[in-house]
Amino acid sequence: MTQEAQPDGRVSRPSPSPLIVRVVLVVIAALLIAAHFLRAGNTALLALSLAAPLLLLWRRRWSLIALQLLAYLAAWRWIGTAIELIALREQLGRPWTAAAIILGAVALFTVLGGLLLNSRSMRERYPG
Repeated sequence: MTQEAQPDGRVSRPSPSPLIVRVVLVVIAALLIAAHFLRAGNTALLALSLAAPLLLLWRRRWSLIALQLLAYLAAWRWIGTAIELIALREQLGRPWTAAAIILGAVALFTVLGGLLLNSRSMRERYPG
């Protein structure tokens, strides 16, 4: 990455590569769902979640599709967890709004990571 001088003397830094941003989103989403499965004691899904980003090493379209599917399944799990947590907190008479907002945001983040895998720049780097 090179830096360019602006006419006013400031130095502009280039933005991170869109590919790097997409990969980082997928890795963070995988780590978040892995932490969820760790807390639940589900070692098989923990291992799958940690290994999933390694599919990016295969430069094939099927690996992106598999990662998208896993991201959408993880988001579905986050929504299910949010529903379960809301029901439990309502039964206990405890507040649930903050937990719903947090888990909803994590679900949206995970969906975003999956959606961005379908961008043109990703498809060009991962041929059929």
